[in-house]
Amino acid sequence: MTITSPHGRTRMLRPDGGPVRVLVVDDESSLTELLSMALRYEGWEVRSAADGAGAVRRARDFRPDAVVLDVMLPDMDALAVLGRLRRELPQVPVLFLTAKDAVEDRIAGLTAGGDDFVTKPFSLEEVVARLRGLIRRSGTAAVRGESLLIVGDLTLDEDSHDVSRGGESIHLTATEFELLRYLMRNPRRVLSKAQILDRVWSYDFGGQANVVELYISYLRRKIDAGRPPMIHTRRGAGYLIKPGEPADIPR
Repeated sequence: MTITSPHGRTRMLRPDGGPVRVLVVDDESSLTELLSMALRYEGWEVRSAADGAGAVRRARDFRPDAVVLDVMLPDMDALAVLGRLRRELPQVPVLFLTAKDAVEDRIAGLTAGGDDFVTKPFSLEEVVARLRGLIRRSGTAAVRGESLLIVGDLTLDEDSHDVSRGGESIHLTATEFELLRYLMRNPRRVLSKAQILDRVWSYDFGGQANVVELYISYLRRKIDAGRPPMIHTRRGAGYLIKPGEPADIPR
């Protein structure tokens, strides 16, 4: 499964301006993690559940704008889960994940009120595209043409590729730009070296994790030099970006 960088893609936001919320329900943890990372890369907020009961509880608290629901769950029938979700959230669009040969499951799911389905194996891009279509049609979120990513006083324009901090223009190479974009699409979230390699250098990149350290150092020289640091290291975990605090200005 692959996902490409969404150059210039418009962002989808809730009516209140917040990020789109998606609940992913699947008992395969590796698949859930891949889907969650891909959806977060869209700038969306994601929660997950490994079974039907957990999905209903999480939906009640999280109030998602869309649900990705695997047909095969360990504790209850997916159609029963759909019914309980719809009692909590009558209008929420549901995208079913089905086995390639489970035609009867797809028909039953759509008949029971599911909105769309994708068959395994699938591409992450396909899931994202289907969800964007479902959410747009449901009217629970709007597509915004705004291409700016803003964290603190740092601004990145995804269309023009202009970057500035405190109003001062910053020149970045193409790779530095992609790395900064990924960090800024996930503010305050720790991203591991493996995640960064996957997203910035692609799943096929054969290099070592030290290339991430190298480019993080490049970004720090351009973004943080003489300013409150925004790019932080969490030892043994990865890197994150967050607004700088004035007290943290290097002396």
